[in-house]
Amino acid sequence: MDLQRIEDEALHLPKEERAQLVQRLVLSLESPSREELRSDWLLEARRRGEELDNGSLQAVSGEDVMRKARELIK
Repeated sequence: MDLQRIEDEALHLPKEERAQLVQRLVLSLESPSREELRSDWLLEARRRGEELDNGSLQAVSGEDVMRKARELIK
């Protein structure tokens, strides 16, 4: 199916369905690929590791995190 035919068919959809299609198409352009996500998370992990190593960041135990989270939702 060529682009012109897809466009013609999309323009004949009801307004609500066209809006849904537009939203899905825009999201598909904005969503990072799996490789981009993997790369971003690796960079973040390295950055945090360096901060822990040089002392500019202190680790927080999982127990402390959970305790604080429970306090916040009370």
